[in-house]
Amino acid sequence: KEKKYDRQLRLWGDHGQQALENARICMINVTATSTEILKNLILPGVGSFVIVDGGRISGEDVGNNFFLDPDAIGQSKSKVLLRHNFSLELNPDVKGDYTEEDVNQLLNKNPQFFYSFEVVIVSALDGATQRKLAELLWERKIPLVICYSYGFTGYLRIVVNEHCVVESHPDNAHADLRLLDPFPELIEYANSIDLEQMEKKEHSHVPYLIILYKYLQAWRKENDGQAPKNWKEKRQFKEKVLEGIRKNEHGVQEDEENFEEAAKQVNSALVPYKLPDSLRQMFEDPKCTDVSEESSNFWILANGLKQFVENNDKSLLPLRGSLPDMFSDSESYIKLQNIYKAKAKQDIDLFTSYLCNFGYVNGRLSDQEIKRFCRNAHFLQVVRGRSLSDEYKKISQSVLDGLISEEASDAVWYVMLRCVDLFHTNFSRYPGVIEEEIDIDVTRLKFHILQSISSYLAFPGLSEAISDDYVQETCRCGAAELHSVASYMGGVAAQEVIKLITSQYVPVTGVYIFNGLKSTSISLDV
Repeated sequence: KEKKYDRQLRLWGDHGQQALENARICMINVTATSTEILKNLILPGVGSFVIVDGGRISGEDVGNNFFLDPDAIGQSKSKVLLRHNFSLELNPDVKGDYTEEDVNQLLNKNPQFFYSFEVVIVSALDGATQRKLAELLWERKIPLVICYSYGFTGYLRIVVNEHCVVESHPDNAHADLRLLDPFPELIEYANSIDLEQMEKKEHSHVPYLIILYKYLQAWRKENDGQAPKNWKEKRQFKEKVLEGIRKNEHGVQEDEENFEEAAKQVNSALVPYKLPDSLRQMFEDPKCTDVSEESSNFWILANGLKQFVENNDKSLLPLRGSLPDMFSDSESYIKLQNIYKAKAKQDIDLFTSYLCNFGYVNGRLSDQEIKRFCRNAHFLQVVRGRSLSDEYKKISQSVLDGLISEEASDAVWYVMLRCVDLFHTNFSRYPGVIEEEIDIDVTRLKFHILQSISSYLAFPGLSEAISDDYVQETCRCGAAELHSVASYMGGVAAQEVIKLITSQYVPVTGVYIFNGLKSTSISLDV
């Protein structure tokens, strides 16, 4: 598996891959978009899937779905897709199954069918059934991913009650060096190094971290114990660091990259510690303060982290224990690295002692899970979404802002797709699917925009924001799926499903709209 999944293992690690391989997903309705989603989940090795679709293959299905053949017209969609070794051809390690039952039948007679899945994915499901399914899954805290393509437009909505992310993988995280709040072991090691007495080779290979520590102590002595704070002070500090580069007998500075590196790292290495606001909110959450046997592992760990922070003088989080690459000789770097690792281990042991206060935790949390939590304590995220029923009751400010932010905003397509959903509820079909009635459907769709959606949005000038071009384009495409748009949306949706399964990276928290006409997109917090 190391060879087969080499690239993705670098993204989410062995534990992420294991979570993916243990996952069981449900895909409702065979469309070009849902098939692309499933393909993109089978390839990285999702554990198993079940296809739910009682429909029959039509000529239209064959025309827009590369995975269906013309000789299958009239046959069961779910059965054909699985019978043609869809999963075995792509990835023999993945197990697949199907049912030809209608979704409404399952919801009415056997709602427990959906309880065994980590994620449920739907495409091209009517609004009423979609909301009924969403309500069922919301209560069970099972994520629902709604994704479809409509002409040149792609739609993705993640309906999730609560999703806790341990490894959010932020793009611009500063290294946890603790130079402004050094721990005893770092102080002892740094004080044992005398830059003035070093030979030329040693001096040019001192890790920048030690250089910054030395010059920081000197700066504090001259500035009432304060570290450089503003841009001017940090610029002066950098100049002092660069003055530390030795000169040869001709008065020319030696080539000492470590000092130059130290000067470059001043802004990122000397960042005052502050407990993230997201963690403060998390610590005040009732799920964190009142843990019980029914609490998830995340909230038990969060409670332990709260105690860890409250019981140290500076409210510091556990040390991450990792160092960035830096110009240094191997011996010095390894010694410094071991000091940080040892301190991180001490913090983990202390953190674990708080967890042990709960007898029911013993055996429930692995050492690796605790270690990962501590290493990522700075970046924990709790995502709480909005239910589908609440979304349909009141428009969010994010959508309103999107509509007024710029002319021809892609947020208009969110409104158009809501209109299409309402059109389908009233006429049991999508606008434009009957060629002879396209002009009539244009009038009908305009009516829904003006009479129904405008009152729901309570947004003055909405009718002007939605020009006739949007209405004409929506009716012209007639709910057709373009496989190019379906392929793109399939990749986006599969990526979000993997985030949900692995609890890594932060998923989309509302609606994602793709505009294939302009190759642009927008995310809306609905």
